[in-house]
Amino acid sequence: MQFRQKALSKLQSPEELDLPVRFARPQGRLVLAVTVIVMAAASFWAFTSTVSSKLSAPGILTQAEGSYVLQTPVAGQVTGVLAEEGQLLAAGTPLLNVRTEQGDRPVRVVTGGRLTTLVAKVGSVVATGADVATVERVKNPEDPLVAVLYVPGGSGSAIPVGAPVDLSVQSVPQQQFGMLRGRVKAVGRAPQTQAQIGGFLGDSGLAEQFSRHGNPVAVLVQLERSASTKSGYRWSSADGPPHAVDSRTPVTGAVHLAARRPVDWLVP
Repeated sequence: MQFRQKALSKLQSPEELDLPVRFARPQGRLVLAVTVIVMAAASFWAFTSTVSSKLSAPGILTQAEGSYVLQTPVAGQVTGVLAEEGQLLAAGTPLLNVRTEQGDRPVRVVTGGRLTTLVAKVGSVVATGADVATVERVKNPEDPLVAVLYVPGGSGSAIPVGAPVDLSVQSVPQQQFGMLRGRVKAVGRAPQTQAQIGGFLGDSGLAEQFSRHGNPVAVLVQLERSASTKSGYRWSSADGPPHAVDSRTPVTGAVHLAARRPVDWLVP
C-alpha cells in the first residue's frame, strides 16, 4: 500500500521540480578537478615544449682531405724502405727502392702527407700497380682532425648543418673521460658507393664496413676545440683523456636532430 502511494505521487509530479538538485559528491569534484588540471598541463606541454631525437652512425677520425693508397709504378723486388709509419712526407719524397731490370727505381709519394700504413717490406716482390702504402693527406700538421660519419642514405636529409654531435671514441673509455663534442659542418648531397668511400679513406676494408647496409651519406663533423684539455678538443667531461686522439680512430656519432613540438605528431 505504501508502494502504491509513492507510485501515485510519482505520476502526479513526474518532473519532481520541487526536489532540490543534488550535486556531485566532494570525491567526484576532486577527480574532475585533477582531470582538468592534467589535461591543461598536457595541452600546455604539447604546444610549448619540444622533443629531440638522435641519429647514431659509425665513422672515423681523419684529416679533412682524407687519405689515398700509393701504388708502385714499377715491378720488382723491394730493396729499401726509406720512411716509417707516422712520418710526415713531402710530395715527391722517395718511399721505396725497387730493383728492376733497369736497376733500382724509387717509388715516390704523390701528395704530401702522413704515412699511416706501409704494406711493402724489404725483400717483397711487387707488381706494377700494387698497393704499397697508405698516405693521409696533411697540408699542415697543426690542422685539426674531423670526424666523418656514414649515415643511412635516407637519413641524410634530416640532419641540419650545425647540429651538435656526441662522439664515442673507440680508444677512449667513455665512462671515465666522456664523449668528444662536435657539430655538423657538411652533409653529403648523395649516397656514396663503396669505391668512393674507399678512395677517400684509402681503406677498402673500412669502405666495406661502412657500406654494409647500403650506400651511406657522408656527414662531416667539425670537432670543437678546447685549450684546457690535453687532446685540444672539447669533451663531455671536464678534462677529457690525458693524451691526444689519433687520426683513423673509429668513432660512433650521435647526431642531435632538430627539436620539434610534440603537437606536430599528436595532431596531424
